Amino acid sequence: MKSASRFIPLLVLLLFVGAVSWRLAVPNDEKIPSRLTGQPLPPFELQSAVEGVKGLSSRDFASGKPRLVNVFASWCVPCIAEAPLLLELQRQGVPIDAIAVRDKPVDVANFLKRHGNPFERIGSDPESQVQLALGSSGVPETFIVDGRGIIRYQHMGPIEASDLAELRQRWEQAR
Repeated sequence: MKSASRFIPLLVLLLFVGAVSWRLAVPNDEKIPSRLTGQPLPPFELQSAVEGVKGLSSRDFASGKPRLVNVFASWCVPCIAEAPLLLELQRQGVPIDAIAVRDKPVDVANFLKRHGNPFERIGSDPESQVQLALGSSGVPETFIVDGRGIIRYQHMGPIEASDLAELRQRWEQAR
């Protein structure tokens, strides 16, 4: 009995190493979907993030027409990668607004100058209050909001070329 108990620490160590190895091989899904999908936008009023472009308010989404809302930041590398795809959606007639998170007006202006501006309105969210109220867990994220201000879809992460058809379809369905 005494000789068998010597192997208990080794067994515990092997179990621990096995559990850690399994967790590293099969990571948790870090995407946290918004609980507001299917719910109205929370009320908000954001000042313009850049001169010459209107700010953004939850009232802007009661126009009867669906819109995309892109949560982005000038310092976000994946936001740069999705910029041409947002321009493509705009060319296809999809109206897009934006929320600039924790950003400075000069940085947003430089981002738009370098990568194009598909946005009709850009609200400044310097403390991420609206971002968090939307249930957004990071940048970039894109929401489709119907013409009554109801969130119909959330796309987490950067938009890729393979996502354009689905985003366009979901925008059409939100009409």
